[in-house]
Amino acid sequence: MKKLHVVWTTGEKEVAMRMIFVYLMDAKSMGWWDEINVVIWGPSARLLAQDKDVQMELDFVMQSGITVEACRGCTEAYGVTKAIKSLGIEVKYMGDTLTQYLQEEGKVITF
Repeated sequence: MKKLHVVWTTGEKEVAMRMIFVYLMDAKSMGWWDEINVVIWGPSARLLAQDKDVQMELDFVMQSGITVEACRGCTEAYGVTKAIKSLGIEVKYMGDTLTQYLQEEGKVITF
């Protein structure tokens, strides 16, 4: 099974809208990966919590079957845990989880 974990760290809206979300939707629709997961980490949590356009695009990503989870330490640091959870995103401490992703046979990329 081909798994991809995308660690989304940038707080730059243009990168999210024109690069990350485009790749995710293409990868899903073209069947490049069997499973795709997004990890919201760092400044991306703040961007997502504050920007309605980014929220709408991520909702399309989630509706396509791509899973999304967020780093609790990051959401707490930015004071956006409640906002991220309200989008239907699982929020949890990600250190162990990311380490497992790096050690398994799937691929991990960061933006």
